[in-house]
Amino acid sequence: MSERTVLVLGSDPPPKLDRLTGRARVIFTDEDSLADRLPTADVLLAWDFTSDAIRRAWPEKGPRPGWVHTASAGVDQLLCPALVADDTLVTNARGVFEQPIAEYVAGLVIAMAKDFYGSWELQRQRRWQHRETLRLAGSRAVVVGSGPIGRAIGSTLLALGVKVDLVGRRARPDDPQFGLVHASDALNDLLTQADWVICAAPLTEATRGLFDKAAFARMPPRARFINVGRGPLVVEDALIAALREWRIAAAALDVFEEEPLTPDSPLWDVPHLIVSPHMSGDTLGWRDALAEQFQDNFDRWSAGEPLDNLVDKRLGYVPVK
Repeated sequence: MSERTVLVLGSDPPPKLDRLTGRARVIFTDEDSLADRLPTADVLLAWDFTSDAIRRAWPEKGPRPGWVHTASAGVDQLLCPALVADDTLVTNARGVFEQPIAEYVAGLVIAMAKDFYGSWELQRQRRWQHRETLRLAGSRAVVVGSGPIGRAIGSTLLALGVKVDLVGRRARPDDPQFGLVHASDALNDLLTQADWVICAAPLTEATRGLFDKAAFARMPPRARFINVGRGPLVVEDALIAALREWRIAAAALDVFEEEPLTPDSPLWDVPHLIVSPHMSGDTLGWRDALAEQFQDNFDRWSAGEPLDNLVDKRLGYVPVK
């Protein structure tokens, strides 16, 4: 087999692709030179998965990579009409982030229930103030997104004694773990009974702005909201109003409509809101795991075997088998 060209968007820090030595020519590119180099590449690795340059640079016609891999779970940053319509394969980093994100969400849930923030603040003030906190066992969580990340979150919360309602695009009545996966049209009713609402859905045209003023109004005042999916799933002004007016108890955001969050964003100062910089899935060694995953799939691609984590481009995610 002739040497293939792997074009890598982003190099800070560069991926460790030692297994491609002698098998592929690896070329690093930035956003400015991406359009010129795309026609020469067999494979595109979107290492900088925060960039939307692929959407802007993807050619309408002519040569283009036969396979695009993104080092992220979501593919909304790269999908565009031309890429969806052509025969280029798209894969994602499914399998790397699920458990770390589930642990992160569980940590937030425990911290909120046990008022760790209040304890830290009282400690800072050197005040001894006894309080009662929430019991997790028996509380109810609505997890929106029934893919691997949502399922890992649900499984982890089940282990804490939380009752979990998992919501997907369509209903699955015989799920071996959750019993019933609810269809998206059941979400409105489920929100009215939720103690915890966790958003882990992919960003599609159907889910954009899913959590708006009406959604937050359906939640009981005790509800706490967490988003580890994509920023545009949430109407941020609606969340800010819900928190400032005490219509929900608390929230945590790890993803935002605009990233990075600017210093003058009102989100920094919203009461009872935890802000983290899109880090819920990033644990020590995560970049090495992403590079290994890509190289494993490169082995399959080179051998003419089916690729792992093949995205349905029209749905915008890897379908659950």
